[in-house]
Amino acid sequence: MQISLNINGEDHKVDVDLRRSLLDVLRHDLALTGTKKGCDHGQCGACTILLDGRRINSCLSLAVMHDGATITTIEGIGTAEDLHPLQRAFVAQDGYQCGYCTPGQIMSALAMLTEAEEGWPSYISESLEAEPDLTDDEIAERMSGNLCRCSAYPRIRQSIAEARAQMRAAK
Repeated sequence: MQISLNINGEDHKVDVDLRRSLLDVLRHDLALTGTKKGCDHGQCGACTILLDGRRINSCLSLAVMHDGATITTIEGIGTAEDLHPLQRAFVAQDGYQCGYCTPGQIMSALAMLTEAEEGWPSYISESLEAEPDLTDDEIAERMSGNLCRCSAYPRIRQSIAEARAQMRAAK
């Protein structure tokens, strides 16, 4: 079946088997290998992408479900010459060890920051109505769907906090 996807600002028409995951189409058909296959069960977050602006685990979603969707992968948020603030912060704060989970961490963090700006509470938010206070614990809760087997969690949270401060200052 042929589907149309807008990925990182470019339109793509792709012939896909009805059973293929969005992750496999991104990696194997479109050579967007920044999105990683970790567990292939939606438990690690290495495959996190933005689908119509919201984070999803691409390993759990069939590509045919997203005909006409807008997708952002790690390749779509910055370049080697012009890193996204989250990418810069991960480098500055050493928010990675082996780097395998880093693309999923960054994509999830990008969506998480948007969710917080929109006032979405988390499980540990003190108020359902007040603007979320992104403490270290709040960031950890909101990022709990992304695993780092190297346990770089403190640096990941520092990276997110630094990037958030930079992004807010730039507004």
